Amino acid sequence: MALLQKLSSLKRNKSFKYGVPFLVLMVGGSFGLQEFTKLRYQFSKQKTITPDEMEHHGVKMKKPDEVTIEKVYEKVKALNIDNWENKRGPRPWEET
Repeated sequence: MALLQKLSSLKRNKSFKYGVPFLVLMVGGSFGLQEFTKLRYQFSKQKTITPDEMEHHGVKMKKPDEVTIEKVYEKVKALNIDNWENKRGPRPWEET
């Protein structure tokens, strides 16, 4: 009898009524997501291709130019920032 009374009082307790299902959902959800992400990476069939493999198959890749701070600074230094004109873009309700 004492056990039944304790269970009935726990059912009426708000923190037990809403807190326990919330904690079960959070903990169970983390384990469930862990299994789904494990499956995703386990059965992933995509393979990365290196540039050497691409050249072996006849695909020529353009090598990017090296961008340094000094090169960008030289480009910006060459710009004429003293003489400029403010141009307003068209509004959606105006004709283009």
